Amino acid sequence: MAAEVTLRQLRAFLAVLESGSFSEAADTMHLSQAALSGLVKELESRLGVRLLDRNTRSVSASAVGSAFEPMVRRVLADLDEALEGVSNLKELRRGLVRVAAPEPLSCTLLPELISGYGKAYPGVEVRFDDVPIEQVLANLHNGSADIGFGPAGVLTDDAIEAHVVRADPLWAALRPDDPLADAESISWKDLRDRPLINYMPNLAVNVLAHIPPRNHPRDIVSVHRVNTALSLLRVRPGYVICPAMARALVEGFGLVFLPVLQPVVSWRIAIFVRPRTSISPAVERFLDYTLRDGKAGNK
Repeated sequence: MAAEVTLRQLRAFLAVLESGSFSEAADTMHLSQAALSGLVKELESRLGVRLLDRNTRSVSASAVGSAFEPMVRRVLADLDEALEGVSNLKELRRGLVRVAAPEPLSCTLLPELISGYGKAYPGVEVRFDDVPIEQVLANLHNGSADIGFGPAGVLTDDAIEAHVVRADPLWAALRPDDPLADAESISWKDLRDRPLINYMPNLAVNVLAHIPPRNHPRDIVSVHRVNTALSLLRVRPGYVICPAMARALVEGFGLVFLPVLQPVVSWRIAIFVRPRTSISPAVERFLDYTLRDGKAGNK
C-alpha cells in the first residue's frame, strides 16, 4: 500500500536539498524552521526511511534520499504541467472544439463563424465536420462532436440542448431563363407548378406547414445536398429553396435568388450542445460566441 505523503512534504524535502540548510529552506517556503523540519520528519516517518543526513554544520541527501530526489522532481514537474494545462484550458490559451454541420450551413454561416472565433481565441483548435444532419446528431450523442448546427426542431430527446441562433427567411433560386427571374420577389403560389428540387430535411414541418396547402409544390425532386440541388437546377426547370444567407452560394452557380413572400417563411437555425455542466471551457465559450453572433445576425 502506498504511503500517504503530501505535496508540502515533498517540496520541503527538495527545498532543504537545494539550499543545504533547514533555515534557508524555511525562509524559501515562508515557514518557521520547526514547521519545515516537521514536514521532513513526517515524510521520512511515512516512508520509513531516512532521506537526509544531518550534522551540526550541513545537511545532505542520504543514499535513499539521492535516489528519491529525481523521482520527486519528476512528480512535481508533471503536476505543475498538469496544473498549467488546466489553466490554459480555463483561460482558452489551449483547447479543442469539434463542430459538425450540414449544408447549406457548412458553406455559408459556419466558415465565417469559425474564423471569427479563431481570431478571438487563437489558442483553441476548431475541427469542422461537414456531414448530413442525421450524422450531426449521431456525433453529438456518441461524443465525437461537441457542437452541432442544423434546423431547429430535429432533436428527439433531452440529452442535447438546442438554442435557436438565427431565423433566416427562405428565398428561391431560379434559372436565369425562368419567366419569374426578372421579378423583385415571388410568392409560393407563383412557384407551385414548378418542381421543387429539395435537399432540406423535415420539409413538411419546417416549410410546408407554414404555407397554404393549395400553394404546395405539385412535384418534389429529392436530393441530399444543397450543391447537388443547385447543380441540378442549372440543367432542368424548377426551383430550390434556401435560407437568405445562401445568396453568395446560389449566385455562384449562376442562378437568380429572390425572396419568397405571401407568406414569409423563416428557416430557424439552431446550435446543439450537451448541457453546460458537461462541456469544456472552450466549447462553452464557442456556444456563447455563437449565441451572441446569431443575435447580431438577426438585427
